[in-house]
Amino acid sequence: MSVDIKNPVVNFPFFLFFLLFSCVSHFCHAIDTIRQGESIRDGGETLISQGEIFELGFFSPGNSTFRYVGIWYYKTEGSPVVWVANRDAPISDRNGVLRIGENGNLVVLDGNNSIVWTSNASVQSSNTVAILLVTGNLVLSSIGSMGDTTKAYWQSFDHPTDTFLPGMRVLVSTVMGENHAFRSWKSANDPSPGDFSMGIDPFGSPQIVIWNQTRRMWRSGQWTGVVFTGVPNMTSLARYLYGFKISPLNEDGSIYLSYVLSNASCLLRFRIGWDGKEEQLKWEDGLGKNWTVVQSEPSNDCELYNFCGNFGVCDVSKSRKCHCPQGFQPKFPDQWNRGDWSGGCQRRTELQCKRKPSDAGGSGKQDGFKGFKCMKLPDFGKVESPGDSKTCSEKCMANCSCNAYAYITGIGCIIWNGDLIDVQHFDNGGNLMFLRLPQSELGSGKMISNLVIAIIVVAGLCFLCITVWLLWRFKRNMKVKGEVCSSIPTFNESKSKEFSTDLSVSAELVIDGSQVNGPELPLCNFQCVAAATNNFSEEKKLGQGGFGPVYKGELPGGQQIAVKRLEGRSGQGIEEFKNEIILIAKLQHRNLVRLLGCCIQGEERMLIYEYMPNKSLDRFLFDKTKQALLDWGKRFAIIEGIARGLLYLHRDSRLRIIHRDLKASNILLDAEMTPKISDFGMARIFGSNQYEATTVRVVGTYGYMSPEYAMEGLFSIKSDVYSFGVILLEIVSGRKNTSFRSSDHTSLIGYAWDLWNENKPMELIDPAIRNSCNPNEVMKCIHVGMLCVQDSAALRPKMESWRKSPAQSRLTSVAGIFVLFHLLDKVKTSRSQDWLIKEDFIFGQSFQSHYTYDYDLMT
Repeated sequence: MSVDIKNPVVNFPFFLFFLLFSCVSHFCHAIDTIRQGESIRDGGETLISQGEIFELGFFSPGNSTFRYVGIWYYKTEGSPVVWVANRDAPISDRNGVLRIGENGNLVVLDGNNSIVWTSNASVQSSNTVAILLVTGNLVLSSIGSMGDTTKAYWQSFDHPTDTFLPGMRVLVSTVMGENHAFRSWKSANDPSPGDFSMGIDPFGSPQIVIWNQTRRMWRSGQWTGVVFTGVPNMTSLARYLYGFKISPLNEDGSIYLSYVLSNASCLLRFRIGWDGKEEQLKWEDGLGKNWTVVQSEPSNDCELYNFCGNFGVCDVSKSRKCHCPQGFQPKFPDQWNRGDWSGGCQRRTELQCKRKPSDAGGSGKQDGFKGFKCMKLPDFGKVESPGDSKTCSEKCMANCSCNAYAYITGIGCIIWNGDLIDVQHFDNGGNLMFLRLPQSELGSGKMISNLVIAIIVVAGLCFLCITVWLLWRFKRNMKVKGEVCSSIPTFNESKSKEFSTDLSVSAELVIDGSQVNGPELPLCNFQCVAAATNNFSEEKKLGQGGFGPVYKGELPGGQQIAVKRLEGRSGQGIEEFKNEIILIAKLQHRNLVRLLGCCIQGEERMLIYEYMPNKSLDRFLFDKTKQALLDWGKRFAIIEGIARGLLYLHRDSRLRIIHRDLKASNILLDAEMTPKISDFGMARIFGSNQYEATTVRVVGTYGYMSPEYAMEGLFSIKSDVYSFGVILLEIVSGRKNTSFRSSDHTSLIGYAWDLWNENKPMELIDPAIRNSCNPNEVMKCIHVGMLCVQDSAALRPKMESWRKSPAQSRLTSVAGIFVLFHLLDKVKTSRSQDWLIKEDFIFGQSFQSHYTYDYDLMT
């Protein structure tokens, strides 16, 4: 068919058709992707990520007329920019173009068709594609690996500007040195590199630092594996700040610092401002709909780097912010009195180890240490080899250059051989630091006047009189104290009326129309618990959890106990404390930890458990030096014990319990390595006719959460089954589920699925047991684990007993699979049991459609 271009009647419909076709073609174009031959032109053309979170295009900052290519938040107030491509080479007109060049790299061209910016990557194929991911990461890769950051030729996350986004990884390497990863804008209207940068100092324990050019301006303090020691409010901001993660050590000795959101739908960013301040901002999607500053550093004068000079201590709560610690005096008194504290402090008396025999002064005794609480630890500390606090003290004392030491959980021993730089005292938080002083400075330090002595004597006499009166008044109670403490004691000071009343109300549960009374646990005497734990000393401390610290104790009768003490700043709180009392007091099973009592006195909240001498499963399973102690026989017994404990919670107990936080660290081991499930603070009770529930507060540990719970807040007995499957695979492999983040697999589960699909599941076995285990048993356990970690809750088994149907025999539970294992060992040749080994016994055809079970391994 021909078209007469001179006939307007024919031309107009043809023009409309051509225009409509062009518009449809335009809207069908992928809005988050640039391919070869395509471009983004200045004038409104942009890329928008999936979910409409981020947008890429041309922009002008503030009142500037220059044009830049950048990425910003889409549909949020102010559309804050998080990345800029040509920050050093702005375009002066609106004729700029972003496209993929002939060599496969991304390029930005100005109106003269000159290249002002390029990704400059080593591209192996000119057939490349660029995609804006939902994380805000612009990735350049080949068509066959679109969006795969592990195979990307180039990605914007590796070349950040001033903003740190969740999902970014910041390299930490002592070989590379300080990593100034983020560079501020020059001004609010100029994104070119400014004077301030933010990044990681890898020496010692990694810490975040802000630099003004090459001079330090602020630092976060050392990383403990959980928090940064110099940010005291991280515990109160745990909801936002506990997402920091350090990757496992790479072969070249490098690691990566990243941030993982606890809620994937949350918008959070960290930014180094052009004024040198680091801000953490969170998008509030409520009535206000704005960006809220969660934290800003430096927040006061004491946060400024080394504000009080060397050996000086800054305390923002004091009217005179800077002071010298005990044994020190201002180095320049006149400047100090005028408010210029930059000169710092110096020792009043030289250390004994540095004195010459002819020097006067001093007692001649060996130097000692003075402890200072709630301190921001000094900069430039040296991390020593593993040991304990005593070993750390001895190492510092053996080195005359050592001025202080600290022993920090998660880091170990840190010593400071030079001046103490950037020291701060906090009202709350911080760490215990031991400062080295000569013996003469460890005493009173000054002559006490006669008036002070008289006051002390009078106060002492008054105290003595009051003590005698109290002893007489409570003589009966004092007599029975030893008897009370010999067992789990009770405390009856109105049972802390306010809390007990609250507990009794919340402890009345109604399940299926029937009331379940609160627990009748012994209320323990605080003084007895304190005495049993040596007043909660560091030597008695077993570990630290979300609830608070756990201490080992011993009652006068010799019974060993474990005391879990609620912290006021704990990630968990009173509700979890009540929940654990209500639930675990009603549960009795050999594979559940036994709760002996609780303590409620004033602000104190404590739970007293039976002591588990072998602590938790993860201490054996993920420790290369202890893995060999768990041979296959012990591991298989632990798996069976956990399965029995869960079966009791889900079916056999009077209350159906969903644990919700099942993980290796919550599996305790007694002296015989019998596993016991612990930590019921997050558990929930189901009625007999209730199968699932939802919550807006998702709690637990990532890596062990089932997909439906982590993403939708939907939990059921199948949530615990998923966690059990993860633990089972960890026991078999000896590796943590989250230990694969720096490899080609995101988790142990993904690695296991790949091996299963490649028909190589036996490669999953821990090398420590590979030559000594029973291959059939291990294969059965891997099979069970794969069943339990299926994404769909409907396809997972239950922890209930198995049943046999005359028409079709199927296993319906994890516990049933273990029963089957034992039956198969006994009836391998029995033809009367053929129904047990039919190919369709594994949860119906839904599982068989994905995986083929090895008949030889079963029989």
